[in-house]
Amino acid sequence: MASSFFSILLLLVSFKSVFSKYEPNWESLDSRPNPAWYDEAKFGIFMHWGVYSVPSFGSEWFWKNWQSGDPAYVNFMKENYPPGFEYPDFAPMFRAEMFNPDAWADLLAKSGAKYFVLTSKHHEGFTNWKSNVSWNWNSEDVGPHRNLVGDLAKSIRARTKITFGLYHSLYEWFNPMYLDDKENGFKTRGYVTNILMPELYDMVNTFKPEYIWSDGDWEASDTYWGSTEFLAWLYNESPVKDTVVVNDRWGSGCMCHHGGTYTCQDRYNPGVLQKHKWENAMTVDKKSWGFRREANLDDFLTIHELISTLAETVSCGGNMLMNVGPTHDGRIVPIFQERLTEMGDWLRVNGEAIYASKPWRVQNETKTPGIWYTSKDGIAYAIVLQWPTDNTLELMAPTTDPSQTKVAMLGLNVDIEWKQGAGGKGMVIQMPQVPVSQIPSDYAWVMKLSNVK
Repeated sequence: MASSFFSILLLLVSFKSVFSKYEPNWESLDSRPNPAWYDEAKFGIFMHWGVYSVPSFGSEWFWKNWQSGDPAYVNFMKENYPPGFEYPDFAPMFRAEMFNPDAWADLLAKSGAKYFVLTSKHHEGFTNWKSNVSWNWNSEDVGPHRNLVGDLAKSIRARTKITFGLYHSLYEWFNPMYLDDKENGFKTRGYVTNILMPELYDMVNTFKPEYIWSDGDWEASDTYWGSTEFLAWLYNESPVKDTVVVNDRWGSGCMCHHGGTYTCQDRYNPGVLQKHKWENAMTVDKKSWGFRREANLDDFLTIHELISTLAETVSCGGNMLMNVGPTHDGRIVPIFQERLTEMGDWLRVNGEAIYASKPWRVQNETKTPGIWYTSKDGIAYAIVLQWPTDNTLELMAPTTDPSQTKVAMLGLNVDIEWKQGAGGKGMVIQMPQVPVSQIPSDYAWVMKLSNVK
């Protein structure tokens, strides 16, 4: 009798587990753990590509800044375009005639990225696929006359192991329905009902993105946007319900408080270990997410700066999402190609310290700047951003055992000598004395520390 009772009880518990639903409220939604792939990935590539890529001046906020009367944008238009020219007139020029999705996919694979996020729609409202609620303001009705999202998703999935994701803006600067709702204090929801929700459901069902990077949320609450209802569907019923990750931009007050991964602000890099999974979404071009024709060489982060940011981010438990902006005709210009391939070259040697790593008990050295730690399988990795001038590296954080502790440099098959520091504290490592041509990296080096605490 007891055996039958417990069998029935176990069956009921299993049944409840299988059919349990995330409720449309933050307490329930925030209880969902992120799929493991996201934390293990550590490094992704972001791309902002849209009509703003045609003027390619200032930033991806070109339309908004121009209409707001920013003198730089107003003068740019006066000097380069005829009177009466309007922003939608740029759309036919967004032709993407040189866009080769296979080449993009191959470049992304070379970068070492494990996931990718493309703008499906930015705040201008132009969609990079034929959204049924964005008539004549999408990449199939005007401009490229092709499904940019679909073409790239197909190539990435066919040619790489990179996880495909999409950026999507909740609001549209000049959509009349949105402006009406805003005028009414967001007490009406015509835009959400007729534009936003049909578009989101279509995007997920059509492209099955495993990361949805939401944005444009800050003017209204999550209640107006219908965010919790959408996320409950996404987690419970969507075709990506078991693998999808979302960020934290789902309504005013949500950022850094609700969602799967916290972005908190653009280029967020707190420098200390965080309690919740987070992401540093940042740009190679320091001034813009979209492509800029007026950019100078000094406006681009160097590969050393990018690797330093990656090391700091991963050490503190974050992922780094590195943005580049394609041109209106579909090219990724050489400066971005160079940064992507340089990052890939470094990760091919040192990825052991990055991919699927965990924060160590200490994130960085305080006495010796420019050293960040990660860990994996009981091993600590010290990412050294500056080669010591005297070839001697002093680490204070590790607790060593002279009979057990071993040191290696990733990418170099030689014994690394070390000794305990003064008073038996820390360790002093002799950097390898080998020809420069044999040093595995030009930018940063990883010391693999076995049997340290």
